[in-house]
Amino acid sequence: MSSPLLVLASGSRTRAAMLEQAGVSAVLDKPLVDEDEVKAAGRAEGVPAEAVAEALAELKAQRITRRHPGALVIGADQMLECEGRWFDKPADRAAARAQLLDLRGKTHRLVSCAVVVRDGERIWHKVDSARLTMRNFSESFLDDYLDRVGDDVLHSVGAYQLEGLGAQLFQRVEGDFFTILGLPLLPLLGFLRVHGVGRE
Repeated sequence: MSSPLLVLASGSRTRAAMLEQAGVSAVLDKPLVDEDEVKAAGRAEGVPAEAVAEALAELKAQRITRRHPGALVIGADQMLECEGRWFDKPADRAAARAQLLDLRGKTHRLVSCAVVVRDGERIWHKVDSARLTMRNFSESFLDDYLDRVGDDVLHSVGAYQLEGLGAQLFQRVEGDFFTILGLPLLPLLGFLRVHGVGRE
């Protein structure tokens, strides 16, 4: 019996790499989703960050599932919340700098969600969160950091990669490493093994 086709409804290099490094092969198919619209609706309705991450993850999977009949389609999303404010991926270096100055010396939450859909039906989901405290770094350190990491700061919601130089920004991290990277990987792998992806 062949394994079901697995599709990652994402353009995230980090999420794709996490699956690949865990020995799971997935086809990448990036959905067209207006994340700003979903987030704006969530803010207006006063829903928590967890609910927005879940809604976006499912929306991404549902957009792709029609193109892959019978496949397990993974949708994923991550939200960053600090003192009641939601942060997005920075558009440019100046936005990244401003965002990191806003987060400096504070504790923020990263909420990651994965949803699995098959033929339009949601069959599994997991939401997890982590708490990260940035140290009170100097602006000269920040400018050096931005020089060294370049455009990589534009690819993550917090303008950092904890698995790289971004670790230097932090004083304390509480939570699952994979959740921080954007995917509750271990529960997802457990679900996939039950459904014939990977070994029991």
